[in-house]
Amino acid sequence: MNITQQIIASAQKTINIEQAAIANLSSLIDEEFAQAVQAIYSSKGRVVITGIGKSAIIAQKIVATLNSTGTPALFMHAADAIHGDLGSILIDDIVICISKSGTTPEIKALVPLIKKTKNTLIAITSNKTSFLGNEADYVLHAFVKEEACPNNLAPTTSTTAQLVIGDAVAVALLDLRGFTEKDFAKYHPGGALGKRLYLTVQDICATHQNPAVTPDASIKEVIVEISKKRLGVTAVVLNGVIQGIITDGDLRRMLAKNDSLEGLTAQQIMSENPKTVNHTAMAIAAKDILEEHNISQLLVVKDGNYAGVVHIHDLIKEGIA
Repeated sequence: MNITQQIIASAQKTINIEQAAIANLSSLIDEEFAQAVQAIYSSKGRVVITGIGKSAIIAQKIVATLNSTGTPALFMHAADAIHGDLGSILIDDIVICISKSGTTPEIKALVPLIKKTKNTLIAITSNKTSFLGNEADYVLHAFVKEEACPNNLAPTTSTTAQLVIGDAVAVALLDLRGFTEKDFAKYHPGGALGKRLYLTVQDICATHQNPAVTPDASIKEVIVEISKKRLGVTAVVLNGVIQGIITDGDLRRMLAKNDSLEGLTAQQIMSENPKTVNHTAMAIAAKDILEEHNISQLLVVKDGNYAGVVHIHDLIKEGIA
């Protein structure tokens, strides 16, 4: 076996081991899991998630997922908790402690302190009969047969299982809360993801001058308007109502067909019934229309009247297309 084959075989083995462990988790979801989720859902406090080592990193990711889906959460490192951070836990908070073995020294020191404050304790562990498993009010069983590490030492499969259990909790809570796309947008206002959820067509087209000519405009006037507004298109408008559209492609085809431009008007070369989108539509909806019809521009309408242009380049610039 050469080095390339060795690498491929190692990667495939890792994926197969972790895939089998994840598939097995489904059979471990039981009434106790449901009760734990209900306890979080009914709580007036936050979810405080703690762990040590690689489990602490997984805890931080689960915290981020909960916060972004409507469940207030914060991370508390298990080692720091016993040196002052325990004070961040409030009376109504629920604590989730993540540990594969459930027997690490930091966990053994922390758990009695949490029990003393009478906060509900949820364990995510591979060992239900461990110290953590026995002390927790609810146990979410993240059992793994083996790590993907050939020495069965480096946390690999176990941390993947913890992450999947955390996602299962977050999504179950999301479902209970009836969390919608609008709620998601509220928590994700930045970046391309947020823009897909809140950016509307009018937000984009408002940045443009609206290219428009009347049906009787000359070809020279059409060319000047398209060149001036720099969108490669102009609407043909009469009394505010769209009559058609002329693109730079239409101009090229016209020039190929006609030896003389004298007497030609916008109405004679425009395309009737152009694709349009309402100004209140989501920008992502405009993208779908552009892709469906393989076009670069859409005319925007507001209350039945012409309101501007949205161009594929606008969507690319915003990170949507």
